[in-house]
Amino acid sequence: MKPIALSLLLVLLPFGLRAGHAAESSPFPAADSVAAVSAADAARLPAEADALPVKTSSWERILERLPAISGYVQLGYEAAERSSTFFIKRVRLNLAGNLAPKLGYRVQIEFASPKVVDAYVEWKPLRQLNVKLGEYKVPFSIENTDYVPLKFELIEYPLGLCRLMGFEDVCGLSATGRDMGATLYGGFFRRDGYDVLSYDLGVFNGEGINTKDRNTSKDLSARLGVRPFPGLLLSASYYRGEYGASYLRRVRYGAGACYDRGPVVLRGEWIGGETGLPAGDERPAGGLLESSGWYVLGGWRVTRTLMPVVRYDTFLENTSAPSSRQTNYTAGILWQPVKYLRCQLDYTYEDYASHDVSNRNVVAVMFSGIF
Repeated sequence: MKPIALSLLLVLLPFGLRAGHAAESSPFPAADSVAAVSAADAARLPAEADALPVKTSSWERILERLPAISGYVQLGYEAAERSSTFFIKRVRLNLAGNLAPKLGYRVQIEFASPKVVDAYVEWKPLRQLNVKLGEYKVPFSIENTDYVPLKFELIEYPLGLCRLMGFEDVCGLSATGRDMGATLYGGFFRRDGYDVLSYDLGVFNGEGINTKDRNTSKDLSARLGVRPFPGLLLSASYYRGEYGASYLRRVRYGAGACYDRGPVVLRGEWIGGETGLPAGDERPAGGLLESSGWYVLGGWRVTRTLMPVVRYDTFLENTSAPSSRQTNYTAGILWQPVKYLRCQLDYTYEDYASHDVSNRNVVAVMFSGIF
């Protein structure tokens, strides 16, 4: 029997060795190993779960610091009796964000005629008292302050605003209604989401955008607004300063009213000004130009996307010369089928009091792509 048992042992020994080797090299862990790994993972899970809100909060803080990016492109076509042209009105890129809970900033760049149009920081500690420092719209008049291009119903701003508030100013400034300075502003008597009384008080260079002051004086601007009930705004504005190295006088004053609520828009303003003129061939140094203009606008939101608008707009560049008057009669259609597209069609009859300038019929269409 012993020889037989020994022979069987020799035959089975290789199979036993192969089985042991297979068990050692198996990809599946032993039961006690699985239990050890599961216990380690279970111990790590609470720590990872606790760290997750911290990581999420950090990312949220980082995202809050990043600027919100927006902008728009406005382009169109204009035709009159003796001219016709495609045009690019504005190409704006806007960056805005918060450096702290009550400290914000904004940078807006114009690419159509490259320049920085807005660049300011804004501190808002209280609703009644806020501070703005940098380059931005001068707080003067309703349309220059409250009706930005994407809210304005027509293609062109009124003559009085353009000629007396730094768009194509009679003093020579072309600054899109902006300047460099600092402003205190705020509101009082909060009611249903608006302030009954609001104010703006600013100090500016008086030389337009991206331009250092050319004299030692500073210009002052003040604006007061009253909202007696929702939709109605009564506004009064005053601006006083000196421009150029010769300290030429630049004074502006105006008043207006606006009702914008539901389907109805009614707005009107009067703007006057006194402008010191440099010495010329036909005038002595220290000459003073007095100007005056006013407009009235009405619109009706027929539907959520469609709005017809009409405006009477007149401007007397020199109150001592009736022939310097220009009056524009404008009728327009504003159609905004989607949030990111505005379509405007305006017809304007330009009436000149001077016999040296021919009256014009102008048709313009403009499309605004918003992003």
